[in-house]
Amino acid sequence: MGRKRAGDRVVEQVDTGLAELVPSPDRAGSWTLLLDGAPQSHVDLTDPTHLEFEYVRRLAAAVDLLAPAGEPLRVLHLGGGALTLPRYVSATRPGSTQRVSEVDGALVELVRRALPWPTDTRLRVRVADARAVLAASRDASYDVVVADVFAGARTPAHLTSVEYATEVARVLRPAGWYLANLADGPPLRHARGQVATVRSVLPRACLVGDAAVLRGRRYGNLVLVAGRTTPPVPELTRRAAGDWFPGRVVAGDELDRFVGGAAVVRDADATGSDPPPPGLFSVRR
Repeated sequence: MGRKRAGDRVVEQVDTGLAELVPSPDRAGSWTLLLDGAPQSHVDLTDPTHLEFEYVRRLAAAVDLLAPAGEPLRVLHLGGGALTLPRYVSATRPGSTQRVSEVDGALVELVRRALPWPTDTRLRVRVADARAVLAASRDASYDVVVADVFAGARTPAHLTSVEYATEVARVLRPAGWYLANLADGPPLRHARGQVATVRSVLPRACLVGDAAVLRGRRYGNLVLVAGRTTPPVPELTRRAAGDWFPGRVVAGDELDRFVGGAAVVRDADATGSDPPPPGLFSVRR
């Protein structure tokens, strides 16, 4: 496995592409993980509650609001990256039981060596496909399932279908929540289809994101929050509005209009999410 260092930057070939760990020039102990040039994670080793990526702050806000502060949760993370959100949950909800599924074993070992996470017997990382981990999980075994899975910069097709969403719903407790990072751009075909698909099994939902992304004006990340009970829309709205990069929450009739009659995705016709525009991430390197 080829590996080289250029200053503090670490470059290493992993199973799913070329991984780079880039130190922050203005925040000691902070690193960005890129895979084939696409930013995957940002980690602050000195402060796991410092979250640089806006979509991760939105995922974290949802985790904060879905249960009383500090209450331990059982969380399944589909997609590991540099374990930004698992580190956050460990810091803000001590005693939480977390399982992380990451398909790229070489990436897990790189992160373990270069950006080690604190020893915690309740936090376990498994090298496996997300769908296989779901299939092997017990019914009603998790409070939260978080999906942040990308092959390069695209969500794999087998993690976009109603059969997949049904497995997510099966492993969630009755009051549990599914949180998903959806990356998409105009005309938001993927995002609309994912909301329709997930709501067919977890009907109470909202979508959090930048207004320009929600309106289909640019490519970006949207966070889907879905479950069997009504999500905390007012609180999420306040958190999104007060973010470094203010966002909006779409729910109720407005979410129906966003979906706009998009069809439920099935395994037989599932495709990966649309790739980002060429050159989108070049300025971050």
